[in-house]
This record gives sequence, structure tokens and C-alpha cells, in this order.
Amino acid sequence: DWFWGGDWWWGLGSGAGRDNGRMSAAARTDTPEPGRPVSVADGDRCPCLSGEVYGDCCGPFHRGAAIAPTAERLMRSRYSAFVVGDAAYLLATWHPATRPSGLQLDPGIRWFRLDILGRTGGGLLDTEGTVEFRARYRMRRPADPDIATPSGRTPGTAPAPATAHDTGPAAGAGDQHENSRFLRLDGRWLYVDAV
Repeated sequence: DWFWGGDWWWGLGSGAGRDNGRMSAAARTDTPEPGRPVSVADGDRCPCLSGEVYGDCCGPFHRGAAIAPTAERLMRSRYSAFVVGDAAYLLATWHPATRPSGLQLDPGIRWFRLDILGRTGGGLLDTEGTVEFRARYRMRRPADPDIATPSGRTPGTAPAPATAHDTGPAAGAGDQHENSRFLRLDGRWLYVDAV
């Protein structure tokens, strides 16, 4: 189908079955379903779709070995944290003035594509910036067992982002379009809120 067979998916997963940087059809059958964490190895293409491998892109940020040098790099690393289910990283990179006390990610959402649409400031010498993006996701079908309530969401989790809109039929495809604001605090870029 369009979701698991799409060209965007070639960089995620175990890394097995690669063919010229793309994942073969045989390897794609092992790709996790929505609701299951995505495992990304350092040699796999980064989920943020920067074109780099995870170990040279968002991986060091997630492990705490480096900090994002720009607002866009932080935005990309936060998107990748949603993909791999790293709620601790999301909280650690959220400005304390707007950070929630906790964060539970919806296991029924599978994020699969990030497009950076624009940015202002947020560079190496800046202290504030914005990054406009569109992140695409697919939700597990409500009829799938053990995942959704009659309202279409997993018990105990937040609904899809308020700015998301449904772009597909019962499959639950959608996207989140946001212009995010970032501030540098003590040398670290932090997500503040949506503009």
C-alpha cells in the first residue's frame, strides 16, 4: 500500500536488505507497524530526512553526546524523537516556561515525513528563531485490536495534534503544519511553542 511501500520509508528500520541506499521489498516486510517503536541504527538513514545517517545526524543529540547547533537541527531532532518514541528527549529540549510536566506519545501514530517549509533566525549566532514545517503521519485504523477506543485514540493518550488535519479516509493519514518558535537558553536551543 502507499504507506509502507512509499519511497520515503527506505531509510528507517533495521538496515537489512538495502539496495543502493533504499530498502528492498523483502526488508520492508519487517518494517514496524504503526503503534510499534521504530528502531533506527546509527548506519540507517535519519528519520528527519536530512540525507545523513542517524549516527551523524539526530542520533548524537538523542544520546546527549551533542547539542543541536541551530533551531532547524533541533526541530529535525525533535521530529526524529517523535519517530523513535523518545519522550525524554522531547521534554529535555522543551523550554521550561512552556514544558509540560509529562509527555505520553500516542503509540497509534506513525510519523513518516518531515518537510521544512521555512525558517527565520535560529542560526549559530542567533538567540531566537522559528522553523515552519509540515510533518506527515498515519494513524492505526480504529478497527485494529488493542490500540484504539471508539473515539479513535488509544486510552490514556492525547489525541492527534490540534493543528493536524485528516487527509485520508479510514486509514487515518494526516499532517501537522506548524511554525515553531525556538529560543537559545544557556547555549542550548529549546522549543518554546507554536507561533
